[in-house]
Order: sequence, then structure tokens, then C-alpha cells
Amino acid sequence: MGFADILETVGSVEKFQIIHILLMIFPTLFMPSHNLLQNFVAAVPDHHCRIHLEANGSRYNNVTGKLQTEKLLRVFIPLDQKQQPEKCHVYSSPQWHLLDLNKMQQNRTDYNTQMCSDGWTYDDSEFKATVVSEWNLVCSQKSLKQMAQSIYMAGLLTGSIVLGRLSDKYGRRSLLLWSHFQMAVSGTCGAFSSSFPLFCFWRFLCGLALSGIILNIYSLTVEWIPTKVRTSTVTLISFSETFGQLLLAGIAYGIRDWRWLQFTVSAPFFVCFLYSWWFPESARWLILNNKADVALKQLKRVAKLNGKEAEAEKLTTAILKSSLEKELSNTKTAYSMIDLFQTPVMRKITCCTMIVWFSTSFAYYGLSIDLQGFGADIYLIQVIFGAVDIPAKIVSVISMSYIGRRFTQGTSLILAGSIIITNIFIPKELQALRTSFAAVGKGCLAAAFSCCFLHGGELYPTVIRREWDLRIRWPGLEPW
Repeated sequence: MGFADILETVGSVEKFQIIHILLMIFPTLFMPSHNLLQNFVAAVPDHHCRIHLEANGSRYNNVTGKLQTEKLLRVFIPLDQKQQPEKCHVYSSPQWHLLDLNKMQQNRTDYNTQMCSDGWTYDDSEFKATVVSEWNLVCSQKSLKQMAQSIYMAGLLTGSIVLGRLSDKYGRRSLLLWSHFQMAVSGTCGAFSSSFPLFCFWRFLCGLALSGIILNIYSLTVEWIPTKVRTSTVTLISFSETFGQLLLAGIAYGIRDWRWLQFTVSAPFFVCFLYSWWFPESARWLILNNKADVALKQLKRVAKLNGKEAEAEKLTTAILKSSLEKELSNTKTAYSMIDLFQTPVMRKITCCTMIVWFSTSFAYYGLSIDLQGFGADIYLIQVIFGAVDIPAKIVSVISMSYIGRRFTQGTSLILAGSIIITNIFIPKELQALRTSFAAVGKGCLAAAFSCCFLHGGELYPTVIRREWDLRIRWPGLEPW
């Protein structure tokens, strides 16, 4: 009796599996909220240098009191090429003669300017508060905004390596519980950070936790279902991530304060942590780690929920061990990352897979986490970018099934690259066209991701596929 037969004995696609999968899907709805949170919590509001009138002398108070704000800015802040107040400079001294509209046409370089010294004034009409306005991450400090996202991605990378190993040692359920708890606590603490370095620290821990959630949701899900429904189940989880992108747009549109937004997308993981105690540990993992007696108890528990207690009574620890006898023999041989490069064929596959994962991830996130760069409403773009993944993933599944993995992989990447490169040469004034091209390109990358996920795993022998998961696929920051 193979392990697949044991799953059939206790119920392979029954009540337990349905509840199990639905509970696993729930946290995936909020994964994009953390991956793409940068677009909203670190959005850059319109801003200009803050003007302290009292610092310019009391003799100006009577005059400035009669001027409108727009006219007042002309006196203290130079205009940029778009005739908008400069974001990083002020005049060294007030230029009252510029209230004459004819003199405003003169080049601002005719007057001495200096960097903002009294902070900035931010427009809160679109964003009530962001980390940018909270800690003045503009002008000379604007690079810190990108640093926050890079630190979060570093957490994802670290988690994919560290937590993957720990899940093999301590179990999928234990690491999933911890990852849910860490995500909930880190996300909540990040929402109440008192400084930018502290915010980055909590974001790193959020990335670390998210990797643990992704790894162990995938493992626990596929190890409790038969092979025949694995593709459809993984596809369903993938689509839940897509709907999570749409959910993020709605949440961010309703909550314009970054602290409350961060807290809102983190709090659901407290719920996930509580109900994850109900999950049984992977029976396959328990057997492979010489815990067949515990695995037997878990299988009988599943059988009871599925109404197959009588069939489960026939199972014994000896039957469980024999079902994975071949895999048990393979566990006696240690495999490492070196095995991915040991033979010419394996080296070729590994190098190609790494390049594909890197390029796909790099382009996908490059488009997804800089929505303000398109110059349009970021909430609308988030909806478009999320919605375009739905037809893209459907087309990729059909193409992989009827045409082939390699054709789908190559075509989707070539189309994505061509569209993104073409978009570079489209004038910025044509915002609608640029956004359309970017959306189609992101859809092609979503299709490429779906293919990477399935095709990459099929290229490796079973005994070293885990190394590929830990070293290549998950470090690729695959967004599901």
C-alpha cells in the first residue's frame, strides 16, 4: 500500500481536505498586502519646503496675512519646470517682486536658493499619513524609501533559506504556527514604530515570517491531498493571491493612514495563528522522521472527520512505514545544494532556472511596487494590475496543459520583455497607453510565474527537489 492509497483510505478529497484548503487560502489573501504594501504606506504625497513666517521677521506678517497661499509660495519657493513649487529648495531670501506675474517667467536660477531647512509641508488630500511624510523621506533622504522595501525583501530571502530548513527539522505545522504569530506581532509592532529604523526592523521580520507561511502552507496543503488534485489546488491558492491584490486596493482606498493600514493587513494573522492549532502535522513528514505512531493518530483523526473510521482502524505503523519505504531509504543519504551542480545536465537546468526566476521576479516586482511612477491613480492601477493576473493565469494553465511548459515559459517571458522595453519609449504624456502596456506586461509575468512554479519542479529528481525549493524557487520571491 502506497501513501496515496493510505490517503484514499482515510479520505483524500473529503470534508477535512475542503476545510483544510479553505483555511490555508485565507492567509494567502493577505500576503500581497505585505508584498505590495510599499505602494501605499510609503507613497510620496505632494510636498514643498515648510515656510516659517515668524522666522522671516514680524514686518512680513501684515503683508502675508493678506496673500493667498499660492501667491505666498511664489515669494519663498522657486518653481520647477512644470510651474509647481520646488520640492527641495527655497529662496535664500524672500523674493517679493515675484508677485508680479511678468517677473515670474524669469529663470529661478537667477536667484540664490538653498535646501529646505525647516522641514516640509505635505498635501494630505490623498494620503492622510505615510512613512514618507512621517519621517521626511524626501529630497536627500528619498533613497531610504526604497531601502525599506529592500530590507523587507531581504527578510523574504532569509526566511526562505532558514525557515525551510527548520520546517524539515521541526515540522510544517510548528513553523506555520510560529510564522503566523511572528507576522501578526511584527506587522502590529511595525504599525506603531516610533522611528524609521525600527519600522525597517519590523518589516524585515514580516518578510521572514511571510516566507515561512508560504513554504509551510504549500507543504501542508499538498501533503494532505492526492496527486490528482494538487494542480487544481495550487492553482486555487494562486488565484486567491490574485484576489488578495484586489483586496489590498480596497483596504488601502478606505484607510489612508499608513499606521492603521499596516495594522489592518497584519491583524488577520492573529486569527490564522489561533485556528492553525487545529491543523494536523503532515503525516508524510511524521513517517519520514520516525514518528509513525503520531502519524497514525493524525490519520485516524482525519478519518474520523471524513467519516471513515472503520477503514482507518485497519492501518498500523508497519503499514505506514512500508508506504514510504523508498523515501525512507532516500532520507539516509544527505543531499545538499552541491547536488544541483554536480552533473552537466543538472548544472544547465539549475543555471537556467535561476536566471528565469531572477528575471521574472525582478521585472514583476519592478512593475508592482512603483505604482506612483505611472502618474495615475494608484488605487485604480492596483485593481488593474491585480485583475490582469486572472486571465493571464487561466491562459497559462491552458497553454501548459495543451501546448507545453517550455513554450509557455519562453513565450510569456519574451512577450513581457518586449512590452516592458517598448513602454520605455512611450512618452510620459500618454499615461493611459503606458499603464495599459505595463498591465499587459505584468500579466505576462504572472503567466511566467505560474509556469516557473510547475515546470521548475518537474525538471529535478524527487530526492533533490527540496534543495531546489529552498535555494532557487523561494529565494526567487515568487509572489504566488
